[in-house]
Amino acid sequence: MSAGAFPVVPGENADRRPARGGGGAVRQNRRVPVHQITDPDDDRIADYRALTDVELRTRWEPPHGLFIAEGELVLRRALRAGYPARSFLVDAKRVDQLADLDTGDAPVYAATPDVLERATGFHVHRGVLASFHRKPLPDAAEVLADARRVVILEDVNNHTNLGAIFRAVAALGVDAVLLSPSCADPLYRRSVRVSMGEVFAVPYARLAPWPDALADVRAAGFAVLALTPAPDAVPIQRLDAAARARSALLLGAEGAGLTRAAMDASDVRVVIPMRRGVDSLNVAAATAVACWELGRDDQP
Repeated sequence: MSAGAFPVVPGENADRRPARGGGGAVRQNRRVPVHQITDPDDDRIADYRALTDVELRTRWEPPHGLFIAEGELVLRRALRAGYPARSFLVDAKRVDQLADLDTGDAPVYAATPDVLERATGFHVHRGVLASFHRKPLPDAAEVLADARRVVILEDVNNHTNLGAIFRAVAALGVDAVLLSPSCADPLYRRSVRVSMGEVFAVPYARLAPWPDALADVRAAGFAVLALTPAPDAVPIQRLDAAARARSALLLGAEGAGLTRAAMDASDVRVVIPMRRGVDSLNVAAATAVACWELGRDDQP
């Protein structure tokens, strides 16, 4: 049987209503109806349109309370984290990868790689996409109340860096991430993919007003540690136990670094000592190194 020839299985509650683009329920994935999509402009897959257009997706996804997960591993982690699925869109040859999932009421759509690429704007080499409902974000006070160590980001608007930071934070035992209002969306597809779905495992919140709300972090008992290559900064490995005990590591955007206002609102300036004339690391790499150092004496 070819990938595009999926007969309706009798006896199941398949949706046989025609839709723009053609194709009703065409196969059962166990008890889940799988609907074939033949038109990239099919209204049923509007969530997945133009996924490479960052500006369009920024205007579309957060206001509509959704985000897109790419790849089987990532969508499984989203489901385990309790995000409700809206729909799934898969390469028709990969339908069986979802056979064990409880997809609930979310429809599963299947299409050829060509249709997927024309709809999304890129070659979906992982072959599996899903649209999810967002959860309400907690406020910063709620996140801080349950944390011992946090990372705070100012103006980090590169989605790849943001995803890598969340992955490092999850791996190195940091409890939460706080974002300035201008930071990128952690649930943008590229951030989610680079984080390998770890954005779902790490609590995060927006911190506003900025940078005045850094005073609230300090009031919650944290030492705000501004990471900077400034020559008067304290080498991070020399921090005393009090600064390590409940630390909020503050990092700025790639290149620009922290603003003067954010630096002035910190308790201590810290630096990762460099060699061979290198002045600094990529912000994601710096986050990983600093988080490891701050938690090096933690019990695994």
